[in-house]
Amino acid sequence: MEPTQITGGYAEVSGLPTPISARVSEEQLPELRVYTVTAEWSQSNLVRGSRVHYTQQWTLIADSNDRRSIRAVLPPRSCSPVSGELLSRLSPVRGLRAVIRETGGCQLLEIWDSHGLRKCLNLTALNKHGRVYDDAQFGCLSWSDCETKLLYVAEKSKNTSTETHDGESVSWKDRSVYCEDWGEALTNKSSPVMCVVNLQNGTVSLLQDVLPDVSPGQALWAPGSQSVFFVGWYHEPFRLGLRFCSNRRSALFKLDLDGHCECLSGDNLSVSCPRLSPDGSTLIYLQGQVFGPHNQCLSLQQLDLRSGKTSALLDVVNRPQTGEFAGVYEALPSRCWSADSQRVVFSSACRNWKDLFMVDRRSKKVTSLSDNPLPDPPVPHPPPPPPPFHLHHQEHKSEFEGPSDLSRVYGSWKLLTVQRDLMVVCCSSPNTPPTLMVGFLPSAGEAVTWRILQQPVMTFDFHWTVLDVKPPPEEDNTHYSGLDFSAVLVKPSRPLREARIPLVVFIHGGPHSQFPAEWNCTTAGLTKLGFAVLMVNYRGSTGFGQDSILSLIGQIGSQDVKDVQRAVLTALHSDLTLDPERLAVIGGSHGGFLSCHLVGQYPDFYRACAARNPVINAATLLGTSDIVDWRYTSVGLQYSYDQIPTPEALAVMLEKSPITHAAQIKAPVLLMLGGRDRRVSPHQGLELYKALKSRASPVRLLWFAEDGHSLSRVDTQVDCFLNTVMWLNQHL
Repeated sequence: MEPTQITGGYAEVSGLPTPISARVSEEQLPELRVYTVTAEWSQSNLVRGSRVHYTQQWTLIADSNDRRSIRAVLPPRSCSPVSGELLSRLSPVRGLRAVIRETGGCQLLEIWDSHGLRKCLNLTALNKHGRVYDDAQFGCLSWSDCETKLLYVAEKSKNTSTETHDGESVSWKDRSVYCEDWGEALTNKSSPVMCVVNLQNGTVSLLQDVLPDVSPGQALWAPGSQSVFFVGWYHEPFRLGLRFCSNRRSALFKLDLDGHCECLSGDNLSVSCPRLSPDGSTLIYLQGQVFGPHNQCLSLQQLDLRSGKTSALLDVVNRPQTGEFAGVYEALPSRCWSADSQRVVFSSACRNWKDLFMVDRRSKKVTSLSDNPLPDPPVPHPPPPPPPFHLHHQEHKSEFEGPSDLSRVYGSWKLLTVQRDLMVVCCSSPNTPPTLMVGFLPSAGEAVTWRILQQPVMTFDFHWTVLDVKPPPEEDNTHYSGLDFSAVLVKPSRPLREARIPLVVFIHGGPHSQFPAEWNCTTAGLTKLGFAVLMVNYRGSTGFGQDSILSLIGQIGSQDVKDVQRAVLTALHSDLTLDPERLAVIGGSHGGFLSCHLVGQYPDFYRACAARNPVINAATLLGTSDIVDWRYTSVGLQYSYDQIPTPEALAVMLEKSPITHAAQIKAPVLLMLGGRDRRVSPHQGLELYKALKSRASPVRLLWFAEDGHSLSRVDTQVDCFLNTVMWLNQHL
């Protein structure tokens, strides 16, 4: 297989666009109601080595008397490229569009209306603050009720030097003082400050009365626009990494413009995603525990702003039964309320799916809104006879009255927005790239009528199925007995060359994350080139309840390794088209940790390994990771900020690390490391590289000096895919 063939195949699957956000506007005509849906898409451009963004608009015609009945969907307008936009938001009444844009080294605030650009402020030149935050962790852009003020978050300005008594400037004296930031993917984000723009006079003011030990973010105006709600993350005694960590101590605050700051949530909790109801009566937010698993099942809280009382709208789900709602694991979209302020819509992991849910505040009943919009859906892969190893295929119908899991065309439903009760969702499956659909929130007892706005340019002739695996008694967790797990198997419909197909075992990181049955460029690229791919959701993955997540604590390097191996054996026994002599394992972060464990613990089973930024030695990683707490928690030890490593703790970390099995590794290992990785130091991979080199074991190392933990740069992703496939071809 030539490199050009590999990169060409990857370019085809990775170059397909993905919708990342959407907004809805509405216009009432004499006999019609017109909706305009604007979606922003992201698309990888391998020629430029970057991602391009563009917008596309659709016009929906509905009856004036029956707003839920879409009479027609007009053809979309031409795509418009988006350049330099960091944040944007429509005002709720007049439809003004606020945009924070970066161009020529400056950050600008632009206000657009139907006649063009109405106002532009050069935020950089005003010199009130540093760079505006556009990340999902802190970033926000919120209109006031009167639409004359905007609220956002930026880095506190460091250009505030003063003269000391001896004439020396403070900034000069302190220029080398270490400044903490919020870790991986949030480098240079240290001290956020909330900023208010007065659009009438063009001034920017900073809200100064936040508690000194709190970093504010995710801010929004309270009703009346005389105060703001925000999430504050406690940064004392020091900052821990926030990216992918929903377990950081934080609270919900209300800050009046006259300077009074009040905490609205409990102590020693983690909160995020405050969302105000359209009628201004209720604020919902997600809540979880501090420390422990860095991603976990969260509760959905509701705060009655009139009475000041808080109650749980959705509790943590410890162990969902088959077909039941499995809990909330993901951030809420910025718009998630129904127009009547009585229902909340969100997406969340549910076993191997990502589903769309609605919860009614009055009954607290959860309903699945995902459905199959196509008639007579094809079954992705017929179930074989029950093999050994406790295998059973998912064929149940959920209590949410959706179709059977195996008949689903879309395995993933992601809510982009719901406005005026019109939902805009992105759907996909392992063989179906992202599809944009719309549908109105249903009345009680009714189903959603989904309409496809944009189908993908192409779909792929892959088979995919879901395998449920129940560990045998000797692999059961006695503290969390009876848990099962799953895997998604994707393979070519017809083998390219041989009767039997080589199998690549693909392991997600986290470890508390998920491989939903959705479009995945790596999986699609490998399958297109003739490999079968098994994506394993071992115990500890999200979507299976809090018990499953907690079961992995103290069991890394053992339970998760056995789960992956059990899933592979299950797949081989259930599908005789897979070649047991040609097995490879790949993964990143904790997935790389497991990949290296597998080739070390089962040295005669796998023929090749490719690991991205893997954890190799938890003991040596302890002092270099931005989430040092996880190094203790993962091996079953309690963490506190004043923790000092002990020989006993380091011994436990070492015992559970892949480096202890390095001498047994026979499979050739490809390592891909990011030079700027703050989460898993690249020296972890170097440690294994040297151990293998010293034993003359086949090993190759790729070093991406400018990339971080996710290795997300477009050129890096192409390089990693090309080298991975060539490595697999060489050794399988």
